[in-house]
Amino acid sequence: MTVADPPAPRVRRSRAPGTLAWLGAIPLGVWMLLFFLLPFGLIVWYSFGYKPDIYSTVSNDQLSLGRYAQALSPAFLQIFWRTLGIAVIGTVIAGLIAYPMAYWMAVVVPPRWRGLVLALVLVPYWTNFLVRTLGWSVLLSGSGPLSTALQAAGGQPLAVLNTSGAVQLGVVYNYLPLMILPIYVALDRLDPRLLEASRDLGANAVRTFWRITLPLSAPGVTAGTLLVFVPLMGDYITPAVLGGAKGSMVGQMVAGQFTNAQNWALGSAMAILLMVAIFGVTAIAGAVVRGLSWTLSRATRLVPLGGRA
Repeated sequence: MTVADPPAPRVRRSRAPGTLAWLGAIPLGVWMLLFFLLPFGLIVWYSFGYKPDIYSTVSNDQLSLGRYAQALSPAFLQIFWRTLGIAVIGTVIAGLIAYPMAYWMAVVVPPRWRGLVLALVLVPYWTNFLVRTLGWSVLLSGSGPLSTALQAAGGQPLAVLNTSGAVQLGVVYNYLPLMILPIYVALDRLDPRLLEASRDLGANAVRTFWRITLPLSAPGVTAGTLLVFVPLMGDYITPAVLGGAKGSMVGQMVAGQFTNAQNWALGSAMAILLMVAIFGVTAIAGAVVRGLSWTLSRATRLVPLGGRA
């Protein structure tokens, strides 16, 4: 006669972790509601209105799409294409500068010094955005120290301020830390054993970079690109301080409608068009990058690391 095993006790699963996770998402939801969804909905609502008189900012008693047609003026489109060019070039330059810098910080710098180097990168970014931009206006002015040094050396006075070049320099400087940090995080998490395995399989430094380092750090590059491109498209402080009439950007036009012209309907329509353009450019760039990544991954699967068929 055998004795049956006692039944296994039932394990009661607690729902506390799921509940806590749901409760933890409440602050984020409130933040998104108050500082994104409600302002965005208000801007959309204002964009269907109009400016009734010189003393009022907006009225929505008669809804129409007239402000969008008014916003798509030749002047707006001209400045938009200039803004897009400055944003794309600035993002590319920031990426070309940030990647070697982040690689040096994550791979070359000893671990005990990385915190100090990272702090040196962040300290300028903690300074007020307007103060940093005003500092560049002093450096680039015709009577600034750089221009004075050029004239003392027998050169011509510096004529960079109030041009698109000054705006390009200013946006790269202001947004460069936003490109360095995510790339540094991606490279810092890279497993060194993968690089050693690549070298053991016969790959040189260049092939290891293109097939191991760059693909694994691609999420950091993507995050940095978004962090730089999106706010750069809407920047109006940098072109207002450094650009003048020759370096104006769309952000200035949008801000001018809300502050100077007091035409909130037209400013809202311009803001919505700018946001749609940013989303469209980002989607197209994402599709291109995904296609290139697929092509690169397919090519790397077909060719051995050592380059031998």
